[in-house]
This record gives sequence, structure tokens and C-alpha cells, in this order.
Amino acid sequence: MNAIAELNEQTDRSLLIVEDDKPFLERLSRAMETRGFAVTSCDTVSDGLAQIGKAAPAFAVVDLRLGDGNGLDVVSALKKKRPDARAIVLTGYGNIATAVTAVKMGAIDYLSKPADADDVVAALLSTSAEKS
Repeated sequence: MNAIAELNEQTDRSLLIVEDDKPFLERLSRAMETRGFAVTSCDTVSDGLAQIGKAAPAFAVVDLRLGDGNGLDVVSALKKKRPDARAIVLTGYGNIATAVTAVKMGAIDYLSKPADADDVVAALLSTSAEKS
């Protein structure tokens, strides 16, 4: 089944994107909306945490390094509030240790920037069977 068909089966399509590169944030937000997600975007850890406090989304795409802190704090808060949420971490500073930490904190995947929207959707909707 393709990613869009899988998304159409999801009743909750809420997506939080936390990214401090504003042009990339705007492009990714628009691209994810055209793919059927209900997008909320933030550019700081504190805004991301506040948004999760209001309404924890079903999906999240979080930059690892943000101006005011570590994006893994957002992933951790999301998983505490909504354990079934599916979060991925984006970074331009990829390394294995950070990827392992991201997964341990609840991220389902870890993508290097620049990731395109199709890669993001595929990661958000993938199952562990598809990854192996």
C-alpha cells in the first residue's frame, strides 16, 4: 500500500513540525498539507512543547538541533503525552550515536537533511516490517 493510501486510513492526521530553518519549515509544511496532514508548525523547542501540551499530535517531524535546545526533548514530551504518536527526527548533523538516542527516546526514524516530503511521509507511515 502506498503512503498516501495509508494516510487516508488514519483518522487523526495531525502533524507537528518543529524546525528552525524557516524556509524549509514552510516548504515542508505546505508539502505535508498537500499530502493530507493537518499541520501545525513551530520553530522552537518551547513552542513545540507548548503545542504538545495543548493537543498532542498523531505525528511529528522534529529537527534535532534547534535554537533554544534539543529537538529530542519534543519527541520525549510527545511520547509521554501520546505513546502511540509517530515521530521522526531530522538533522543536518547525522551520526549513529544520535540516531540511536533518537530511537531510544521514541522516534521511529531518523532522516538526514535535506529530506524531501515523500521521504518524510514514508518514514512516518512505515512499519517495522517495512524497515527490516
